[in-house]
Amino acid sequence: MKSELSRRKFLERLGLGAAVGASLPALHDLAKAAAAPGLPHRTLGRTGASVSILAFGCGSRFLMYEDEEKALAALNHAIDLGIIYLDTAYAYGDGKSETRVGKVMATRRKEVFLATKIPDRTRDDFLRRLEGSLQRLQVDHVDLVHLHSLGHEDDLAKIEAPGGALEGLLEARKRKLARFIGMTSHTDGAVLAKAIERHDLDCTQMALNASRNGRFEELALPAARKKNLGIIAMKVTGQEFLVGPEPDKANIDSLLRYSMSLPVTAAVIGMPREEFISHNAELARKFSPLEENEMEKLRRELAPLGAPLEKRLVGHLDGPTASPHLFCA
Repeated sequence: MKSELSRRKFLERLGLGAAVGASLPALHDLAKAAAAPGLPHRTLGRTGASVSILAFGCGSRFLMYEDEEKALAALNHAIDLGIIYLDTAYAYGDGKSETRVGKVMATRRKEVFLATKIPDRTRDDFLRRLEGSLQRLQVDHVDLVHLHSLGHEDDLAKIEAPGGALEGLLEARKRKLARFIGMTSHTDGAVLAKAIERHDLDCTQMALNASRNGRFEELALPAARKKNLGIIAMKVTGQEFLVGPEPDKANIDSLLRYSMSLPVTAAVIGMPREEFISHNAELARKFSPLEENEMEKLRRELAPLGAPLEKRLVGHLDGPTASPHLFCA
């Protein structure tokens, strides 16, 4: 970035000025929230943060609330129920999701653990995009920024190259634009495992469901555990590909319990209706892990869907579902 902003100048641009020091939510803010009645919490690996085991996905399912007031009401409802981990990204509506989340953050920032994701593959573009994300989110920093959607080996090579996005990711943490950093992937568990092993990440988010697409459970999950990263499960339903009444599919409760039963901190899922938020929050509140034989049974039943799901997620762009009723099937 040719004319790099100092942190203070950047904060002044956001209108936060000298008050920023007092506005930074520390770990004890989240610990206080964790102590309140609500959902079970787990520690987000080496970060030490305590977050709800259910995370609110602010992607396409959040954007399915076409009326913005209803979207904001849904997000407030989720926070009221104790869902404090919020997962957004620039790519969700080219900033639309971040803008919506920002309207809630204006009053509820200290109540949540806020994560966003940046898709760019060069240092300069990454940092420029992140600065825009912070403006939309109405914050001076996020708790966690991910490099969004790691693909195959060629993508990792781009990220790791001189001037690549990895430099921007590390710089974001150094400049305190994000407290923690990570990478996400739904494409290739082997490549994500390499990224985890090679780099100083705090967290990772990966596709973890009972079909075991992409070999994340076998390869990337152990690599993340070895380094004590905070681990967030996503693609719990495989974009609804795994959920339904058919004999070779499963219901939402089984799928969500499966992902939460893995050694992860939280499972993120999109919930395009308020009743789904209430349903999943209640499931999380009463959560009990599946027994190993139950998990193995679900794996066997959904294994045939693993390969086709991998193909569906290649070049995947998060989009709206045509079957919202399946969220509580």
